[in-house]
Amino acid sequence: MQKITPFLWFDGKAEEAMKLYTSVFKNSKIVNISYWGEGSPFPKGQVMTGVFELDGQRFYAFDAGPQFKFTEAISFFVNCETQEEIDHFWNKLTADGGQESMCGWLKDKFGLSWQIVPPILGEMLGDKDRAKAGRVMQAMMGMKKITIADLKQAYEGHPVQV
Repeated sequence: MQKITPFLWFDGKAEEAMKLYTSVFKNSKIVNISYWGEGSPFPKGQVMTGVFELDGQRFYAFDAGPQFKFTEAISFFVNCETQEEIDHFWNKLTADGGQESMCGWLKDKFGLSWQIVPPILGEMLGDKDRAKAGRVMQAMMGMKKITIADLKQAYEGHPVQV
């Protein structure tokens, strides 16, 4: 059993969220769902709690009303080796009401924040040649979805159209 598990509070959308997330990430599944019953503070049959796994990482979902909302102060960082991976996660998580932000950040339709980022970005930003790193930073700041080819172009000193 993993020691630390993210616990996500939803407002009537936990089951929908679990189904979306497990369809987007490989090696994912809904492990268990329990529902509110008669006499509960929520409609009978609405998800009370759910347990799901995304690529082996376990999460808990809780459906308990609008008191608490997700903020950008918490996000899930998704390492993507290829542009195809970036495009896949970006397109799936911004679909149906998700919102693009900047520098590889987005919010899905439930308001949960994600960072869809290739490891090469960190490598380039950490380059000892500060001019290269600075150009990559400038290119990234002009992007919503990260484009690896544009990062590489900036790194090599070629102008980038973002």
